[in-house]
Amino acid sequence: MVFPLSDMERTGSRPYGTLVLMALNVVVFGIVQWKGPAFEAAYAATPWEITHGRDLPTSFSIDAHGRADHLDPSGEAPPGSRVVLQRPVPFPVSWTLLTAMFLHGSPLHLVGNLLFLWIFGDNVEEVLGSIRYVLVYLFCGLCGTIAQIAAAPDSLIPSLGASGAIAGVMGAYLVWFPYHRVRVLLVRFVLEVPALWVIGIWIGLQVLRAAASWAHVGDVGGVAYLAHVGGAAAGVLIGVIYRGRARRLGGPTWFSNVVG
Repeated sequence: MVFPLSDMERTGSRPYGTLVLMALNVVVFGIVQWKGPAFEAAYAATPWEITHGRDLPTSFSIDAHGRADHLDPSGEAPPGSRVVLQRPVPFPVSWTLLTAMFLHGSPLHLVGNLLFLWIFGDNVEEVLGSIRYVLVYLFCGLCGTIAQIAAAPDSLIPSLGASGAIAGVMGAYLVWFPYHRVRVLLVRFVLEVPALWVIGIWIGLQVLRAAASWAHVGDVGGVAYLAHVGGAAAGVLIGVIYRGRARRLGGPTWFSNVVG
């Protein structure tokens, strides 16, 4: 298991956009702990709600095949099913595509995402500028969530997390700075390796895992690998579009090395 710890390239500007995004994720996580799991489920992006344009106002049970049913009077799920919490949101349900990317299912989920954002976000922000960087972050997050929803548009399993947006940041970093050194933890050893290895291997694993889980997308919860793939693809596209900005900053971009 290769786990990134930091990158070795200093930036010449303050990463205000990255810091704001990290703070927002932490604040929202605190609100969820205060409000409870039903609040989190309400503001997550449920594919069925998005594709049908209807907000599911109450909780329900769902079986192993993704079929929904009403809860019994005690609020318990039938045998072999589980409860899916839901509450209405005070705005069009399509806006949950944005709110979902600031939600996290556990402290580990939050810390892992913020670590990746801190490692790779500042360099990407320096290329784009803070405002454009935040917009790109949101765009990649939307692309990731839409990719997950497109694979299972009638799923009733809520989708949440910043992973798609952060995968987009990593995709842009891969295009612009493939040879930047990244400090990683490999089993018990700390090594420095090119970002091309770290991010390239990570994206490759997401593609393989997305393919392996394709038959069950939308039936069960778990890691939204397609959101990672969709976000990373959007980030690579952004990297190609803005490769000139990275080149002017002196970045040894993969694209410039390949095509001149």
